[in-house]
Amino acid sequence: MGNPCHFALFDLQPSFRLDLEQLAVRYRELARQVHPDRFADAGEREQRLALERSACLNEAYQVLKTPSQRARYLLAMRGPELPLEVTVQDPDFLLQQMQLREELEELQDDADIAGVAAFKRRLKTAQEQLNERFAACWDDEVRREEAERLMRRMQFLDKLSHEVRQLEERLDD
Repeated sequence: MGNPCHFALFDLQPSFRLDLEQLAVRYRELARQVHPDRFADAGEREQRLALERSACLNEAYQVLKTPSQRARYLLAMRGPELPLEVTVQDPDFLLQQMQLREELEELQDDADIAGVAAFKRRLKTAQEQLNERFAACWDDEVRREEAERLMRRMQFLDKLSHEVRQLEERLDD
């Protein structure tokens, strides 16, 4: 990771549990300081550096504010870089994902707005549970495999959550 540590940019210790409100406040403070517009009258080098710092800050914020991305980043800090696409070798989890996707398709076919809202609440609860389980094991080298498995599950649920938001938008039209 050639860039400065995402956590260090925000003066934070690497941790999965973050105060997202505090992170957002700190991001806005730092973004104002490094915004390229503040360097409009500066030399070309300073303008380029401001643009690079701003891009680095934006990337760090996006990673840290998203639990699955934060989890991946923390694991990469403590070990080898994780491949983006990995086949999940967890039949129970894969079956659960298939069932959830089938349920979501039925909700879409029925245009069931209340059902989508209930589905979304269950999904949020599942994500929160995964987050807590990951937080409990990510920095224990003995439990690294478990942490990687949980991070991949988080990514699956993120994709499903994105699909739910898209469905909500379509049903609201």
